Amino acid sequence: MLTYTTYSEAGGVGKSTLAANLAAAHTQHGRDVLVIDLDPQQGSLTYLLGVTAPRDDGEADNIARHLIDRPMGSFNDLIQETPYNFDILPAHNMLEQLPKLLTKAEEMAEDLEESFDPNDRLRQVLVNENIPQEYNTVIVDPPATAGPHLYNAVTATRSLVLPVEPTSKGIQSVEGIQDMVVSLEDALGFDVGVLAIVPNGIGQTTKQEHYVEQIKKLGYDAPVALRDRSSLFEGCWDQQCTAFHYVGYHRNRRRAYEVETLDKLRDLATHIEEVGK
Repeated sequence: MLTYTTYSEAGGVGKSTLAANLAAAHTQHGRDVLVIDLDPQQGSLTYLLGVTAPRDDGEADNIARHLIDRPMGSFNDLIQETPYNFDILPAHNMLEQLPKLLTKAEEMAEDLEESFDPNDRLRQVLVNENIPQEYNTVIVDPPATAGPHLYNAVTATRSLVLPVEPTSKGIQSVEGIQDMVVSLEDALGFDVGVLAIVPNGIGQTTKQEHYVEQIKKLGYDAPVALRDRSSLFEGCWDQQCTAFHYVGYHRNRRRAYEVETLDKLRDLATHIEEVGK
């Protein structure tokens, strides 16, 4: 089973966009894909994919309730189909309160002398609900902040795919990835794999090669680098769809550079599938 978390310590580097399009690319390779949106922000994966979910209904069942073992319905009823042949577990506003909710649930478990690991709840829920038998690929998209959302995502997946900015700041973040990974490993108590680092939004080809070489020198895989495709990806958010759908249905003419970007996303998905075995 292939599982990974898309993550960046910086916001606005294409984390959710990458998650959506990798899910679509994996599906094109014949994989059964589930994406899990753990980001409580309104502009999250759920929004990008145009999924209607009762995220502001405090009485509705949602992923946060299942993580604290207070469900109001079937877990499978939370999962929705997308138009792109993969499924999504949508976000809910209750995720904003997840740190506090998990702390309360842990305290109650301690009072009852029961076991409750607040960082292992997502994995336990997925296993208990037979998700590994229903899907062979699971992608989790947490917010760009450290905390229980990220810890649950990484504990459930054990692997990361990391977009980075094509600037000196972005390369500095690459150099800090090893420290970030070590910090996660120390906090969670297991090894965390980095399946790929993805330079995203690069301008000149010479700079693209420079960034990729720097990443490789640090011992990480950079199978593709994505050029600056602001129009394409902003169009995806405007139309609430994947890049594959946007190029196929919202462009009035074929643009070779956009087709090249889609090919790179497929290549990246192939690489992740191979190293994530």
